[in-house]
Amino acid sequence: MTGSSRIVAVLGPTNTGKTHYAIERMLGHRTGVMGLPLRLLAREVYDRVVAVRGPSVVALVTGEERIVPPRTQYWICTVEAMPEGMGCDFLAVDEIQLCADPERGHVFTDRLMRARGQLETLFLGSDTMRGPIRALVPEAQFQGRERMSQLAYSGAKKISRMPERSAVVGFSVEGVYAIAELIRRQKGGAAVVMGALSPRTRNAQVELYQNGDVDFLVATDAIGMGLNLDIDHVAFSALTKFDGRRMRPLAPNELAQIAGRAGRGMSHGTFGVTGEARPLDEPVAQAIMEHRFTPLKKLNWRSAALEFGTIEHLIRSLERPPTGENLTRAREADDLGALKSLAQVDEVFARASDPASVRLLWDVCRIPDFRGISHAEHSALLEVIFGYLHESGIVPDDWLARQIKRIDRTDGDIDTLSKRLAFIRTWTYVAQRKGWTRDESHWRGLTRAVEDRVSDALHERLTQRFVDRRTSVLLRRLKQKEALLAEVNDKGEVTVEGEFVGRLEGFRFSADKSAAAGAEEKAVKAASLQALAPQFHLRADRFYNAPDTEIDFTEQGGLMWGEHAVGKLVAGPEPLKPQVEVFVDDTAGAEVALKVERRLQHFIDRKVALLFEPLLTLQRDEDLSGLARGFGFRMIEAFGILPRADVVQEVKDLDQDARGALRKHGIRFGQFTIFMPLLLKPAPTRLRLVLWSLAKGLQEFPESPPPGLVTVPTVKDAPDGYHTMCGYRAAGERAVRIDMLERLADMLRAEDSRSGFEAKPDMLSITGTTLEQFADLMQGLGYKGERGERVKVKPTPAPEAPVSETSPESRASADPETAASAAPDTAEAQPVAETAAPASEPALTEEPASAPAPEPTEELTASESTSDAGAAAEEPSPEEPEMEVFYTFTWARPSRDHQGPRGKGGQKERQGAKPQGKGRPRGKGPGKGSRQDKGAKSFAARPPRPEKKIDPDNPFAAALMGLKDKT
Repeated sequence: MTGSSRIVAVLGPTNTGKTHYAIERMLGHRTGVMGLPLRLLAREVYDRVVAVRGPSVVALVTGEERIVPPRTQYWICTVEAMPEGMGCDFLAVDEIQLCADPERGHVFTDRLMRARGQLETLFLGSDTMRGPIRALVPEAQFQGRERMSQLAYSGAKKISRMPERSAVVGFSVEGVYAIAELIRRQKGGAAVVMGALSPRTRNAQVELYQNGDVDFLVATDAIGMGLNLDIDHVAFSALTKFDGRRMRPLAPNELAQIAGRAGRGMSHGTFGVTGEARPLDEPVAQAIMEHRFTPLKKLNWRSAALEFGTIEHLIRSLERPPTGENLTRAREADDLGALKSLAQVDEVFARASDPASVRLLWDVCRIPDFRGISHAEHSALLEVIFGYLHESGIVPDDWLARQIKRIDRTDGDIDTLSKRLAFIRTWTYVAQRKGWTRDESHWRGLTRAVEDRVSDALHERLTQRFVDRRTSVLLRRLKQKEALLAEVNDKGEVTVEGEFVGRLEGFRFSADKSAAAGAEEKAVKAASLQALAPQFHLRADRFYNAPDTEIDFTEQGGLMWGEHAVGKLVAGPEPLKPQVEVFVDDTAGAEVALKVERRLQHFIDRKVALLFEPLLTLQRDEDLSGLARGFGFRMIEAFGILPRADVVQEVKDLDQDARGALRKHGIRFGQFTIFMPLLLKPAPTRLRLVLWSLAKGLQEFPESPPPGLVTVPTVKDAPDGYHTMCGYRAAGERAVRIDMLERLADMLRAEDSRSGFEAKPDMLSITGTTLEQFADLMQGLGYKGERGERVKVKPTPAPEAPVSETSPESRASADPETAASAAPDTAEAQPVAETAAPASEPALTEEPASAPAPEPTEELTASESTSDAGAAAEEPSPEEPEMEVFYTFTWARPSRDHQGPRGKGGQKERQGAKPQGKGRPRGKGPGKGSRQDKGAKSFAARPPRPEKKIDPDNPFAAALMGLKDKT
């Protein structure tokens, strides 16, 4: 363009209104173009212009976005995407001081030297550009602007002491994330702004900060390029940055560009350092506050007069040195590096054989390396794209669709989504190039839709990770000193001002673990509890009126209301009078705690009265006296179950009247245990274990066995008395329920425990055991079991009557008494099976009909079984006989013969021998008064004295009964 237009350089520090002035000047013309340094800033200005003139006349053109209405009048672009040769009335370039930038400076310098509006041209930037602009654009006019607010240096501050509405600046992605995470934990959250974000994500994050959801912003130096935010303080977390090739310190003017974001409009701002950044030197801080910086002398330049004859000519023209003392050749940019790399590829070099192909190759090389993987990877991608464009003129739809499809996903973390966003920017750039695809509008819409989806997902992940909304809302309301509105739903979820803050579990508030930490966490919890005070009272009233069915106790002594613990049981003055300890937050108040305590005490008192009614009735019986009353207290202290071995003497001392009085209360005097059968049910057993554990002071309460089982495995290392409190007696590897044990004892009394007996099916049935388990159980009860094997007796099928050999008459003449006499013998000879089989089965052999029936004894049964097995062995058998295991049980307790003479109560008396009268001779002949030689008999008027019955409560009753049967 010619230099006939009005050229004005508007120079000054930040917050002088330069961008706002340029927008007003552009809208005063019919057409205009405005170049901005970042696509984020371009989008912001585009939105402002659209708000004034509408979208039908405003275009947005960046490397990855192109919105061009048919009647476009105003073009908002990035500096690289500014259209050339349009002949617009107005043209402006913002942040013109970027002419000195080592990476992009040559683009800004080119716009400074060649871009003009027909009526007006504005260059906006720092006052450090005054000298170069005067030298390169002599006709330019200068317009200085003063900062509208003051900027002051506040020194170093910890992040925890950072004031609200602060922006913390980092110069790496890792640093930004680390700072944002720290602020989330300490301050409730921060918005994140980086140049690599899409405008959609950046705007969403900025909205979090602008609307007050968070009071802190963590950003890269991207915020220094004209982004207008309400920032009061800017803190540098570092003073060096990586410029693409090396780490270098930031110049004072660069620091000032970022620090100037503090204090917008007429509001004053401050800046300082935080984290590991050292405090600024006083001259540097003073220069930033006074806006005094070293003027720029050299601008980066690259020739715009490109030669497209060959690749060599293009590279030579790009590397042409500048003329003039104010220009310096720019360092090799990414596009030139890509061009040199592709020039080394033979196929690419062969294709770029004419000016059109060379121009196409240069356009492909200008695709930015958004992915940032490696220079070689980027060059390889450009080679493929150039090959497609040179061969067919377009990028194939199927290939482009595959590349986009791999990116079109919204799962993954922040880093994964950030990479996808960078990848889609490459294809967005390709779709924006005119003529590179078959259907430009389709691919532009598709890539834009994918970018929007990934952008929204990235914003969501950033918010989830770095923003704690509830903490931010609560802290803001606390600062406003307003009453907080708390609500509790039916699930116990607590929301304060609509934000989830935790759960009300019973009468204790459990704050969400992901909330802020430190002082802010305490403030949030205090505010939540303060707002929950009315809820505690409402819940306490509902709990006090709740039925007992909603309350229960656990096997560890906890007291539950539904699924929440509201207290626990503690030992009381008496075993059957436990006390309660409530779980109520202190902030709920003493009134709530007292109401909860009363309700729980009522519950447990009624539960004890219901489940231990027999014991309480026994305790209140005033008719009991003497030994019976004392024994009743023993039963109460033992919760209704006493091993008989522990109270042998007390039981002996009880007379029949005392026992009868105790039996009226349901007490059963068993051979092994004295107990109340009603207290063996599952519900009393469960409560008895809890009360017993409290009385013993156990730290961990043992659990009750599953209900309905007759025997259970014994618990190793269980506290003394555990099995008794469960209603079981430990015997070997298993424990048997005491009521079933007494039934077994009744069966054992009828057995010969001296000679030995086998287990009956009923014994196995009531104990619910196998034969092996029953043998172990019996050994635990004091019996000795001897294991043996024998041929299993199988049932013999009934013989069929032969048709030809036996006539009906002979069958009718068979002696019916023979079969009748044989049936009892075979039944007694049948051994006891391991399972609850029928008590009698037919034998394999039959005794002759004329033989008398033998006396059914165990010895005879064994001998018959042996003889039958031997007979069967002599006969040839096609298969081995089936064997079975049996046990013979005998009483294993030591004999007491040595403990006393064979007088009254001695061994002979226990065996059934008639006791000798006192002074009666013991010789072989008849004694004094013998009537053997007398013919006449004499009769006594008194009937014979009845034999003393064996006390069934005696633990040795089974042995005594066996001895009596033998006599």
